[in-house]
Amino acid sequence: MPPMAEIQNYTMNFGPQHPAAHGVLRLVLEMDGEVIQKADPHIGLLHRATEKLAESKPFNQSIGYMDRLDYVSMMCNEHGYVLAIEKLLGIEAPERAQYIRVMFDEITRILNHLMWLGAHGLDIGAMTMFLYCFREREDLMDCYEAVSGTRMHATYYRPGGVYRDLPEVMPKYQESKFRSKKEVDRLNASREGSLLDFIEAFTDKFPACVDEYETLLTDNRIWKQRTVNIAVVSPERAMQLGFSGPMLRGSGVEWDLRKKQPYEVYDRLDFDIPVGVHGDCYDRYLVRVEEMRQSNRIIRQCIKWLRENPGPVMIDDRKVVAPTRVEMKDDMESLIHHFKLFTEGYCVPEGEAYAAIEHPKGEFGVYLVSDGANKPYRVKIRAPGFVHLSAMSEMVEGHMLADVVAVIGTQDIVFGEVDR
Repeated sequence: MPPMAEIQNYTMNFGPQHPAAHGVLRLVLEMDGEVIQKADPHIGLLHRATEKLAESKPFNQSIGYMDRLDYVSMMCNEHGYVLAIEKLLGIEAPERAQYIRVMFDEITRILNHLMWLGAHGLDIGAMTMFLYCFREREDLMDCYEAVSGTRMHATYYRPGGVYRDLPEVMPKYQESKFRSKKEVDRLNASREGSLLDFIEAFTDKFPACVDEYETLLTDNRIWKQRTVNIAVVSPERAMQLGFSGPMLRGSGVEWDLRKKQPYEVYDRLDFDIPVGVHGDCYDRYLVRVEEMRQSNRIIRQCIKWLRENPGPVMIDDRKVVAPTRVEMKDDMESLIHHFKLFTEGYCVPEGEAYAAIEHPKGEFGVYLVSDGANKPYRVKIRAPGFVHLSAMSEMVEGHMLADVVAVIGTQDIVFGEVDR
């Protein structure tokens, strides 16, 4: 009988077309049978030169580029960029604008975590999660649409505040041949009041929705088999690798910029930071689910404050802030002013600034260098996903092929910000 043939390691491509590669990740896996020896992520397939483009445009025209970085947490990206410009200009948004920003940051955090939970569930085989999560996302997308006119890329935060105050009326569904009157009335029930009423109605029902997700997953034995003890990262190693956000907190390090380096009004709000114990995929899942509950608490506190304190949502500095639409259409000087602001922008004093926020995925930082012109000399974006992806090989070594999917899911990677 001939001797057994020696089985060599073989190399395998995972992605970029693979549905679990979340867009354009190409992983070159070195396999020994079913076990992974090494994983080499190839990035750059979604590189759009965002930083370079931002350097060729006036400061206020690049806010829209930020939306398109991590395209599931749109307003949080804007927040980092706008804070950096405000640092350079030496201005601060009015209190009401800060509360609105914090509220939308937390709405965005819920949006991001819902997207993550749905996609992560779908990757590991929990189809229902995807449908449930998108049901709730739809309401929050309507909040985006109510303030900015678009469902995703809002460009709502501006240096000096936010674009406009929260609307008093919500867009309503219309009767059509596809929707009966009864159906339309049911959909419009929560849309009778202002945007704040709509968000409040959402925060009332959302905790029950999170309970539903937990019923499906938290004690589900298949879910636990796929996530418990997969990709364990010790707290020391997580810090060495430069993790931030839920990836770091899942390993048991209590680090959250909203508490440790508070920006806007986070120091006045009451919320807790969930922290994991084992640093595996399951703990990171628990941390993110609890974060959704905490975001819900923060949103409720913001609603209460915003109801009691009307006021300006933009500073009164004509060098930075465009005239209102009414002024622009009535007054020639205002029209010229408006035109100049949106074509040439404003000159920002020389200097450099770094602004970091607690983005749903981790620390999102924007480093701006200004040489005194109307466009930045240098823009550098510190994307959390980029750092997490660089630890991919270490996290999957020794695991099976099927676990690569679980690890990509737990890192919550979006390629817009990784490739920039």
